[in-house]
Amino acid sequence: MNRRFFLKSSGIALASVGLMASVPSFLERTALAQGVNRITGGRRKVLIAIFQRGAVDGLNVVVPHGESAYYEMRPTLAIPKPKGAGDSAEAAIDLDGYFGLHPALAPFKPLWDAKRLAIVDAVGSPDNTRSHFDAQDYMESATPGVKSTPDGWLNRILQTKPDQKASPFRAVSMTQNTPRVLQGKANAVAISNLADFSIRAGAYSASVQGGFESIYDQSANDVLGGTGKETFEAVNFLKKVNPSQYKPENGAQYPRSPFGNSMLQISQLIKAGVGLEVAFTDIGGWDTHVNQGNARGQLAARLQDFAGGISALVADLGAKMDDVVILTMSEFGRTARENGTRGTDHGHANAMFVVGNTVRGGKVYGQWPGLKSSDLYEGRDLALTTDFRDVFGELAQKHLGDSNLKAIFPGYDTSATKFRGVLG
Repeated sequence: MNRRFFLKSSGIALASVGLMASVPSFLERTALAQGVNRITGGRRKVLIAIFQRGAVDGLNVVVPHGESAYYEMRPTLAIPKPKGAGDSAEAAIDLDGYFGLHPALAPFKPLWDAKRLAIVDAVGSPDNTRSHFDAQDYMESATPGVKSTPDGWLNRILQTKPDQKASPFRAVSMTQNTPRVLQGKANAVAISNLADFSIRAGAYSASVQGGFESIYDQSANDVLGGTGKETFEAVNFLKKVNPSQYKPENGAQYPRSPFGNSMLQISQLIKAGVGLEVAFTDIGGWDTHVNQGNARGQLAARLQDFAGGISALVADLGAKMDDVVILTMSEFGRTARENGTRGTDHGHANAMFVVGNTVRGGKVYGQWPGLKSSDLYEGRDLALTTDFRDVFGELAQKHLGDSNLKAIFPGYDTSATKFRGVLG
């Protein structure tokens, strides 16, 4: 049997390949009890990172309705102020009397009220680039202004926190290809869809063109061996779980969209107890230069999908959210003033959401710089007051238990004194 039989376009499709019918050996070696991690035999913290690619308009996501300048600069795009009970569906959802949520984010309000959702505002990269490509690279490598960094910050967490019991599913990206943030020496796998098991090698492979070949510890008479064998076994285990028949719990209803499907599958991986520690996915469509809309329209449609997917995952996981934190990010914000085509252009600072049962929610964190012309960055954008590495660092240390921040964020002096306090 030739191993190339299994290779296809630098990936592996196992939908119809009946390999290793038995339960994977690495699962046999550990407890299989419901709710217990099958790889380690104990509970494992999970970080889910979601990238809003295209630069979401943070000012219409977390609405500063208490600031008059917001309405002066956005005559057609501003979200109306909340007015109390009986607010229309067009108004911002009030959070604290000054900030509110875009009405399409209504599923987030119960999480806020339960103090399971926190916001970090005026956060982002200190680099002033307005290039999507560069800004995404800097956010995923966590080295603003440095393009030569070989790995991503999530991968460096895995590198600096070695785990002898780690499974092939320790780091999973629900994307077609391994994202920059998970590239590096530590093992990571990109899975486009659990239902058909189309998997790309990611950091297991020295070359994407070689697919899974470089992870094989192959002897002359052994087609599959070592880590490669266990990866195939792990995939076969997921096949036995039967992803296509998965039933969400607690009334969770995922959007019927690529993002909704990614969130559903991350939930399934967590419930399956296959050793997941870091999960990643992304959602695009945020580059709203033209006809952005306000309470309705282009941005609202993307936010509805975004909020629907996250809130469904939280409901579906139930008490398992005790061990899960969700972080959202976007490469930069958008201009404070709307442009001439009823949209917004590339800006600077933005807003992040942090969700979880251990989050100190119900609060907007970070220093708000204001939107007066004299307060704006370069006279046009929300100014930066929190470096995104301080948010990443807090989650790495407090949630994942990795205190080696100098290695995770090379060239940056991050410490607990810079944390915003979103985790207890």
